[in-house]
Amino acid sequence: MTRETLGRIVSTAPTAGRASFAGLQGTRTLELAELHRQSGRVARWLWSLGVRAGDRIGILAANGPEWVLLDLAALRLKAETAGLEPGKFLPNSALLARYGLTLLFTDRPSDAPGVVPLTDVAEAAGRSDLDDVPEPPPVEWGPLDVTTIKFTSGSTGEPKGLGATAGSVDSSLKAVQEIFEHGPGDDLFVFLPLSLLQQRYWIYSALLHGHDVTVSTYEAAFAALRRTRPTVVMGVPAFYETARRRIEAGRRAAPTLEEAAREVFGDRIRYLWTGSAPAAPSTLRFFEDAGLPIFEGYGLNETCIVAKNHPKAHREGSVGRVLRGKEVLIDDEGVVHVRSEHPVNVAYAFSPPGASEKVFASDGTVRTGDLGHLDEDGYLFIRGRADDVIVLDNGKKIVVRPIEERLKADPAIAECVLFCPGQTELVAVVSPARLPADREAVAARLALANAALSPDERISRVVLADEPFGIANGLLTSQYKPKRRDILAAHHTAVHDPEEGIHAP
Repeated sequence: MTRETLGRIVSTAPTAGRASFAGLQGTRTLELAELHRQSGRVARWLWSLGVRAGDRIGILAANGPEWVLLDLAALRLKAETAGLEPGKFLPNSALLARYGLTLLFTDRPSDAPGVVPLTDVAEAAGRSDLDDVPEPPPVEWGPLDVTTIKFTSGSTGEPKGLGATAGSVDSSLKAVQEIFEHGPGDDLFVFLPLSLLQQRYWIYSALLHGHDVTVSTYEAAFAALRRTRPTVVMGVPAFYETARRRIEAGRRAAPTLEEAAREVFGDRIRYLWTGSAPAAPSTLRFFEDAGLPIFEGYGLNETCIVAKNHPKAHREGSVGRVLRGKEVLIDDEGVVHVRSEHPVNVAYAFSPPGASEKVFASDGTVRTGDLGHLDEDGYLFIRGRADDVIVLDNGKKIVVRPIEERLKADPAIAECVLFCPGQTELVAVVSPARLPADREAVAARLALANAALSPDERISRVVLADEPFGIANGLLTSQYKPKRRDILAAHHTAVHDPEEGIHAP
């Protein structure tokens, strides 16, 4: 089965398409055929270092060509990769031992045994003498073979590691291609960490379908967008909220909203893709109004992509129809479960005791922990996290996400998290969109939101964060999801002090 995807990637040189690597200082572009050639050199070099089928190599580095070359080389050797996000892991001997790594490749300083500088990968890729070295033995990926260890975003505790099977990769690539039909003329823009497996899917897609792919970083994304002029952008909601503010700022100088949007995204956008966290309805509508179709989807590390809106089938408020190869089941408590024809896996490879049993059923069905429902046409709607339901002292259950979204609809508010001190009142901690915070706008939004809510759902006060939530201060995950426990810890005193914050009228 995987001969059509991973088999083609490792054995067949593409005849079309380019890979561009866009940073703050400029863009480097390779024909995909050259990328394939260089990955072969790196595979032969890894073989000379003793890497064999079944071994696991770690990659702890920022996005760049070396990351991609190592990943493709590992596929050619049938070696596993472990994508390790910088900032969460340190390149030391303990890391190699913890995850059973044969070698660890990094752009961070380290003198630990088994750690290889990323510059060595670049050198190997450029060695034409490796073209004359015999190819390692051919490999074949079976559907249950693990290609990579991917880690949770780590909103609580140490990230859990999950081995992604080749069958799940194959199934996801096929399902996405069916609905979006990427091909020559497309350029898919990727800037989230390549340690996230789904970001690598777009590299694989380029090699399979002959379209272009541009790899950047979050820091360089906006500088690179207009320069590279992609047709498709993959981003989390926080990225699009930042883009919205940039477009609104540029609207003062541009004749139309559409032209202000093109100043940020370039003039070739076919569609925008968002997922991994809920997108604010107002943000989705803004991009539609700006002439940039945006489609929300749904998936977890443990399921990969489950549902997706797309040009031929989309419904406002939903995360799309369930994809081929996936089945969504809703239990009596409204919690979404996902059964896959080809599961990502049936247990974690690295996790605390009991963690796998909380998520995976014996057949691999995943309890997502999200509350949702399917409508009569098969569109999936997500209401929030089951764990984020607040129970008041009167027994009333409050689903927090719709309330938080009401506050986030204001451009002065970047993020909002609800808490319930003493089970008696709802208190929102708000991350301002800019400093100094616009207290008047926040107060006005609080009053507007409460006017549309039932008495039990109304927010009594808002605590304004002095420092916006971010990855650097540990209040957002790498996919820009709020870390609720850490946010509460950082604002515990203000949340529990009834005198603190902006009070509802």
